[in-house]
Amino acid sequence: MFECIAAVVNGKSQAFQLTRLTLDEPRPDEVVVEIVGVGVCHTDIVVRDQYYPTPLPAVLGHEGAGVVVKVGSAVTKVAPGDHVVLAYGSCGKCENCQKGDAGYCLEFFGYNFGGGRSDGSTPYHAEDDKRISGCFFCQSSFGTHALATERNVVKVDKDVPLEILGPLGCGISTGAGTVMNALRPIAGTSIAVFGAGSVGLAAIMAAKVVGCTTIIAVDLNYDRLKLAKELGATHAIDGRSGDVVGEIQKLTGGLGAHYSLECTSIPAVFRQAVDCLRLTGVCALVGAAALGTEVSLDMNNILFGRTVRGVIEGESVPDIFIPQLIALWKQGRFPFDKLITFYDLKEINQACADSVSGKVLKPVLRPAQVD
Repeated sequence: MFECIAAVVNGKSQAFQLTRLTLDEPRPDEVVVEIVGVGVCHTDIVVRDQYYPTPLPAVLGHEGAGVVVKVGSAVTKVAPGDHVVLAYGSCGKCENCQKGDAGYCLEFFGYNFGGGRSDGSTPYHAEDDKRISGCFFCQSSFGTHALATERNVVKVDKDVPLEILGPLGCGISTGAGTVMNALRPIAGTSIAVFGAGSVGLAAIMAAKVVGCTTIIAVDLNYDRLKLAKELGATHAIDGRSGDVVGEIQKLTGGLGAHYSLECTSIPAVFRQAVDCLRLTGVCALVGAAALGTEVSLDMNNILFGRTVRGVIEGESVPDIFIPQLIALWKQGRFPFDKLITFYDLKEINQACADSVSGKVLKPVLRPAQVD
């Protein structure tokens, strides 16, 4: 057993509380990781507020990075001392996983939101014997230690600052991967990104990397739009300016954008992201809305060759894509660290509040200072 301190949310929309827990020894396919840095993602807040029904109390957190401290008897991918980024969970056995589409694993919800292992057990044990949900995204990394699986740990080079790498496990990979893996725009094309948060800005950086020549950021926050232009956007539009769709059409020769991304989870914005497309354009939906959220679209807009599609986890294979993003970072071509603001783990509630308010883009918690 491992003694650890974790941030536990006990009830819907309640504050996280640092709690001393005991973590299981790793099973044959499991890995124990000492967390160095963990990003706060929109999905963590969505689950805290129970828009997705992960059982509470729970340890959340799914953008962890750290050092392997112990591995199960069957693990060969990593060894104690290795630096790793923790990605999302998948079964590895269903048809989609076998095709390399693990983000669309047929067991995705259970592995990532179920609150325990596939057999229903949870690796955490509290002093009062209350059940604490764990295995969130096969990691639950809001704490000093996390229990992951061999399948969702990604070994990374030790010459990269480990504390910045956690967001590559979800948010940053989602934005960049939606462009690089799902949309795959050719050089010289146009793209509009609705929502200049961490996911949207990662998409903008990726669009620059692949050679898009018209990159349009849409947001309500002046500072985010300014940063978007620093990171590669060629144009910035204030979402309150009126006819956003019309402005995008003007910037694209009256035709509309080749591609768009919707990162806000707001139905009215999603509609704009579709309406701004040219004929045969593609809109990618990446914003995670509450279950049951609906949107209305003009059927004739879709009829004329436009495509609307959802994208999960940037359609990335983490073992391949995360090292690719790190290589781009080393070259100065993907400066995702500019999005990060650090907090101690004990400041998790402030970090969440600052994320929701838009004060910061990507909070990263550092558990090292927890007593």
